[in-house]
Amino acid sequence: MNLGTVIKDIRKQKGHTQTEFASLCGITQTYLSQIENNSKEPNLSTLKEISSCLDIPLPILFFLSLNEDDISPEKRKAFEIINPSVKSLVNEFFRV
Repeated sequence: MNLGTVIKDIRKQKGHTQTEFASLCGITQTYLSQIENNSKEPNLSTLKEISSCLDIPLPILFFLSLNEDDISPEKRKAFEIINPSVKSLVNEFFRV
């Protein structure tokens, strides 16, 4: 799961600097940097605040951060088939 990378990419797409976005979320820039580099796992309340500030539902952030290793082997083929379409739909709907 690449949650930090997804947060970073969406933050940048929305035109926020790390410093201003951290302030908007009520966390430090250092902590946001650690989250975005996947070196720290934020708690649920922090993730809810981040998703709110990105204007993206938390389950959508989780889905966008999934990679093949997160999916059980017997379901990977289905994931490979639906993942591009779902991501495209999410990107269109949420302007990610």
